[in-house]
Amino acid sequence: MSGLKSALLFVLQSIVAGLAVAFVVVLIRPDLLPALAVTGTNAPASYADAVDLSAPAVANVYVKRLVEYSPGPNERTRFRVETSFGSAVVIDPEGYIVTNYHVVGDAAEIQVQMSDGRIVIPDLVGVDAETDLALLKVNLGTLPAIRFGSSGHLRIGDVVLAIGNPYGLTKSVTQGIVSATGRGLLNLATFENFIQTDAAINAGNSGGALINVNGELVGINTAVLVQDPGTEGIGFAIPVDMVRGVVDEIKLHGRVIRGYMGFQSEELSSAERAALGIERNVGIRLSHVYVDSPAAKGGLKAGDVIIEIDGDAIYSQRQARLKVAGTDPGDEINLIGIRNGTQFETSVIAAERSSSPD
Repeated sequence: MSGLKSALLFVLQSIVAGLAVAFVVVLIRPDLLPALAVTGTNAPASYADAVDLSAPAVANVYVKRLVEYSPGPNERTRFRVETSFGSAVVIDPEGYIVTNYHVVGDAAEIQVQMSDGRIVIPDLVGVDAETDLALLKVNLGTLPAIRFGSSGHLRIGDVVLAIGNPYGLTKSVTQGIVSATGRGLLNLATFENFIQTDAAINAGNSGGALINVNGELVGINTAVLVQDPGTEGIGFAIPVDMVRGVVDEIKLHGRVIRGYMGFQSEELSSAERAALGIERNVGIRLSHVYVDSPAAKGGLKAGDVIIEIDGDAIYSQRQARLKVAGTDPGDEINLIGIRNGTQFETSVIAAERSSSPD
């Protein structure tokens, strides 16, 4: 029993001594207190580890374009060379690199500067203007490639970091949060499903990496909303889940193959839904059905309201466009709609979508 008492006394003395030492340290170095408080939470005190993991995979892109201009009313049209810059992300150790289509579109020359300083002229594997993505390939041996995360798991409020080449300032990192997901109707691309963030995205950031706190790629930085000089903190990135699908298609086919039905649509107001007896916030109205299109052959007409495609309720034009585009040519697409107040079902055989809009 005396041995047990001695052991307990020793433990208590150790605890008291430890607390005394901690008190003295904080008294002498109060600047340590915030760091201790941060360490006690789930939030990291620094995102340096995430940057160290991902930044080596972010490259700079320099582009030259021939621009036509007329010096005067009676002078012959001439050409001048204009230069611009952007960013890109190495997604494969074999040298595949993703950037924005608008960064390299119509380029006369493209140069990529890797994180280690090497400069190379890449091959243009393929582009997808409808998502504003392009795939490049360089042959420099094994390269540091970024790890893919999942944009589908992003939540509003998640911390994200933007890495790129803004205004030619290489290897710049900005920090913010996810402000929104699934943004559309911005007229930035045909297929829009953007991540909105307040991490600073400036000229030259386009094509760069949006990463999470684990250093994983969650988006490709694309644009900033500029409505007036006072607008700031509203940037957009293409979600990595969309990037992954586009890259796989370009690698396989040299282009993205999408389904096509051949109609234009418009949103319904709450009053219109109520008049049609639609209780949920679903439904789009077909404003035009193209002649001889798959939609026309499937019996769809202008004025029809589509409430379901292949078992999924349809809430918006954007969702319907993405849903149809995600099918393969030849697939049978089942639809539920309303015509003249009566619900109907039909099926449409998808064709291949061209680069022109629905």
